[in-house]
Amino acid sequence: MFTKKSTAEQVTNDVDLTGKTIVMTGVNSGLGYEAMRVLASRGAHVIGLARTLGKATEASNGVVGTITPLACELSDLNSVRHCADQICAMDIPIDIVICNAGIMALPELTLKDGLELQFLTNHMGHFLLVYLLQEKLKKSVEGRIVMLSSMGHQMTVKGGINFDNLDGSQSYQGWKFYGQSKLANLLTAKAFDDRLKDLGVRANAVHPGVINTNLTRSLDGVLGVFFKLPFTGLLMDRVFGKTIPQGASTQCYVATNPSLKDVGGKYFSDNKEGKTSYYGSNKELADKLWDYSVEYLKRYIEK
Repeated sequence: MFTKKSTAEQVTNDVDLTGKTIVMTGVNSGLGYEAMRVLASRGAHVIGLARTLGKATEASNGVVGTITPLACELSDLNSVRHCADQICAMDIPIDIVICNAGIMALPELTLKDGLELQFLTNHMGHFLLVYLLQEKLKKSVEGRIVMLSSMGHQMTVKGGINFDNLDGSQSYQGWKFYGQSKLANLLTAKAFDDRLKDLGVRANAVHPGVINTNLTRSLDGVLGVFFKLPFTGLLMDRVFGKTIPQGASTQCYVATNPSLKDVGGKYFSDNKEGKTSYYGSNKELADKLWDYSVEYLKRYIEK
């Protein structure tokens, strides 16, 4: 039985990933780097994605195992499409996709392609990547999708996802828009699971815990100062009880544990199934988000 204190190495200790191929975003630091390191050590071929090829390559050079570094800038949908095309051109099935990368609580409203940047990066970029890799996942004996959500999905905007204000033009609060993007990750896992489970692919969402990682690089003001203080890491570990190896454990557990091969549409925290908010279990909202996303991404999907 694993707990919140279990590490990524511990939850995969008896797992042999030889012959498996895993696509993972955000591998250049923090949870993504640790998860890539551990999964590669278990025999997986990890296709490690970062914002630039240089970052992905530098990260992969520090890992023992089989790593293929690729560039995937999630806020640049042409970059996501190019990355997916490169992966699809490989003559191998994809067994697992872990959507780990993200940005958090941007203090100022930032727009790109008509969307607020957190929603574009955390949701749309990942949605497009997974959507384009569906056929590869279907060829796996046991395909899995893992979306990194957050307990922050509970502090979303009114209505869960405000489809009339995804550009932040009516109002903007960094934390609420972060929560909205994390709710979108959770609902995306449910939506993909609904559509792919009969084809042998299961999708789940996870909350990694509260960890001082590069996600905090966008914070300013009092919070920004706090997260940059030398003692912050130690304080976070003691108060919240999560180191990076512990924080990376739940995504590794959900991606690889044999007991979860028939489990999908769930939300995991501390290496066990957790509870979501009302909006986090709302199928109607998940379907509406799916339709909106497919329509928004139509020109990238149909290339």
